[in-house]
Amino acid sequence: MLRVEDLAFAYPGQVTPYHFEMEALPGEITAISGASGSGKSTLLDLLAGFLAPLSGRIDLDGRDLVPLAPESRPVSLLLQSDNLFDHLSAARNVALGLPGKAPAGQTVETALAEVGLAGMGQQTAATLSGGQKQRVALARTLVRNRPVVLLDEPFSALDDATRAATRELVKTLTMAHGWHTILVSHHMDDIEAIASRRYLLDEGRLAEG
Repeated sequence: MLRVEDLAFAYPGQVTPYHFEMEALPGEITAISGASGSGKSTLLDLLAGFLAPLSGRIDLDGRDLVPLAPESRPVSLLLQSDNLFDHLSAARNVALGLPGKAPAGQTVETALAEVGLAGMGQQTAATLSGGQKQRVALARTLVRNRPVVLLDEPFSALDDATRAATRELVKTLTMAHGWHTILVSHHMDDIEAIASRRYLLDEGRLAEG
């Protein structure tokens, strides 16, 4: 289980710190909604290690992640933008998620097949649709093999049909791999479709419901 315990953070000049407490179970999607500026991106940056908290713990199965550098955390981050290199093939983009000089080959092909892109590894990212690009980004998350997956508005740039298919794929992958998936979204239809647990972030505090 992932637990955020008494996690506090304040930007310079901020009078009242953010205060976060939440839980996320493996194999489930935990959604966080809230108005712009409520602290959603701040929370993701704390989980990813891009910001250092004033106090508190990020506990994953009894291990505190706060002392770990971003690259050492068991965390993957998927943004609204797929962050692919358009001049590279789908397979090469996926392989960028592999640690160090780990062999690619079958690992990449298996990941592409799992996201519904079997046989498309040699296509350049520039030739793919928005939905296909997001699937490539998901395949890159797969090969990273990290148990905490942070999703920041990952479906917003997709049309309705592609969005529905992609969010179901995220739900399937989360269940299959036991990810602790944290979804930040302004779209309640996304949250209602795939989230098992929901939090509302308001005035720097999380409330479950």
